[in-house]
Amino acid sequence: MQIQNKPWSIQGKYVVITGATSGIGLAAAKELAKRGAHLGIIARNPDKAAKTAALLRQIAGSDSMVDIFLADMSSQQSIRQAAEALLSSWPQIDVLINNAGAMFMERKLTEDGMEMTWAVNHLAPFLLTTLLIDRLKQSGGRIITTASYGHKMAKEGIRFDDLTAERCYSLPHRLLLGASVRYAETKLANILFTSELAKRLQGTGATAHCFNPGLVSTNFNQGNGWAAQLTMAIMKLYSRPPEKGAETLVWLADSDEISGQSGHYYTDKQIDVPKPHAQDSETAKRLWEVSLEQIQS
Repeated sequence: MQIQNKPWSIQGKYVVITGATSGIGLAAAKELAKRGAHLGIIARNPDKAAKTAALLRQIAGSDSMVDIFLADMSSQQSIRQAAEALLSSWPQIDVLINNAGAMFMERKLTEDGMEMTWAVNHLAPFLLTTLLIDRLKQSGGRIITTASYGHKMAKEGIRFDDLTAERCYSLPHRLLLGASVRYAETKLANILFTSELAKRLQGTGATAHCFNPGLVSTNFNQGNGWAAQLTMAIMKLYSRPPEKGAETLVWLADSDEISGQSGHYYTDKQIDVPKPHAQDSETAKRLWEVSLEQIQS
C-alpha cells in the first residue's frame, strides 16, 4: 500500500525502543544515537538500562537525549505504566521500535494469565503500540517490529484454540522443539500484526513495518538450560553480528526510501515475501480482535 511521500530523517526525532540493552536493539540504538535521534529506552533491568543510557549519551555527545522507562514486558500493568510515563513526558513520539523478545523452554503463564512467550513477543508490542498510537499518528510516525524468518516454523499458523500453548509444550513437542514452534508462532503474529496495523493506519500518515534480522549472534535464549545453550552455540557459528542484524532496523527508522510504504516485511533492506500463512488478511484481522480481548484491563 502507498501513502503520500514526505521527507524523512531520524535526526532530532524521538525514538522509543524496547530491548535496547543488548543484541540488535543495542546495536540499533547506538547507530540511531550517532545519527542524532533522541531515545527513550524501555527496559526491565534498571542497572542495565542505566549503563546503556550512559553509553548512548557518550556515543551521541552532550546534546543527546536518552530517557529510561522501566517495564516488564510480560506484565500488562507494567507496560501501561511505562506508556503513561512516556506520554506525560513527551508531546511527540516519532518512531516506536518493538524489538524486545524472548523464548521460554518451559510453559509459563504471566500474572495476566497469558503464556509467557506470546505475552512478551506479541501482546507486549501490540499493547504498547495501541497505547502510543495516537501520539504516533500526530507525528506521522513509524512503528517497526522485529519479526523473523523463523515464522515459517509455525506451520499450523496461529492456533486460536490453544493460545496458552498447552498442546505446544506437551508431547511430542517437548524441550527445544515445542519452545521453537511457540516462538515461531509469535513471530508470525508480528507479521500479521504489522499488516493489520498498516490497514488501520491508512490516511493517518503513520506507517507500520516489520523485518527479519537474520540469524544473529546474541545472548538470546541463554537462560533456558543446557539444551538451548548448546543449540545457540552451534547456531552462532553461522550467525551474523548484531550490527549486521540491526542494519535493516536502522534503515527502516531513518530512510526516506520507505516513506511511501506501509505494511511490508523486509529482509536486508528489501521488501520480502513472508510465508503464505503470514499473508492471510482474515487471520490478521482475527488476531487483532483476539489480541484486543487479551489486553482488556
